[in-house]
Amino acid sequence: MSDKRSFIRNFWKERKMVGAMAPSSKYLAKKMLQKIDFSTAKVIVELGPGTGVFTRKILQKLSPDGILLVFELNDSFIKQLKKEFKDPRVILIHDSAEKIGEYLEKNGYSQADAVVSSLPLANFPSDLKNRILKESHRVMHSNSLYVQFQYSLNAKKNIKQFFKHMEIAFTPANFPPAFIYYCKK
Repeated sequence: MSDKRSFIRNFWKERKMVGAMAPSSKYLAKKMLQKIDFSTAKVIVELGPGTGVFTRKILQKLSPDGILLVFELNDSFIKQLKKEFKDPRVILIHDSAEKIGEYLEKNGYSQADAVVSSLPLANFPSDLKNRILKESHRVMHSNSLYVQFQYSLNAKKNIKQFFKHMEIAFTPANFPPAFIYYCKK
């Protein structure tokens, strides 16, 4: 099944988990990853990859000794991801993003160099949103980068509670257009 058809079907079926009717564009993917220094980022966490648009781009840039922990709760998407991503650098996790630290530790890591999130935070209850942001912050070191995209600025206040440094970019070349948050501790 194509990424677009899968997204539309899952959008209507899982409105709280799937925040868009179409996969992210290559332009959004480029903007999402542009501030990650892949020469030093060896441990990357991806939250809510959907059909893997950012996953593919991360793997193109990730060093041979890097690792990518991918968290996806949607049953349909995780099945697609398992079929496509056989790369030994990818660890697919069918569990909540609240458990980043637990899975980093299980795989021999204590911190992430970057957290790339496509989670539709606007769809989440406040307590869940805060637990995910808190855990993302907790597993980061002082030079780590948290990157999040959203279709509005509604999450700005929540994200700002956890990250002192925030820069926001925008790309109209996505459906719908998106804001990109680049955050550090």
